[in-house]
Amino acid sequence: MRTCLDRLIDHPHLDAPHVRGESEYVVSRLEQCLHDDLITNDAFLDAGAIQGALEMIANHIDMGVSQKEVQDLLHQQVGRADRLEEKHPGLDKAVEGGR
Repeated sequence: MRTCLDRLIDHPHLDAPHVRGESEYVVSRLEQCLHDDLITNDAFLDAGAIQGALEMIANHIDMGVSQKEVQDLLHQQVGRADRLEEKHPGLDKAVEGGR
């Protein structure tokens, strides 16, 4: 999850389709990881919060929120991703394993 966020943060200008694309990747990858028993149901449910936040950020971009605020919102999710990785070790690797 952290790697997904870092990938977005590295872009100097984000548009809504790009953020939604990452959100769609996350949700499809989480579903596949759950199906393949790479993550637990708890990890799947917890990680859904970040996927939902990415959708919310894309909606903010559509509403014209500044890039600075978008970056701030993404950085807030980094802390959540770090806590998720502590709670569910290997979650980031499982999600990124589909790239």
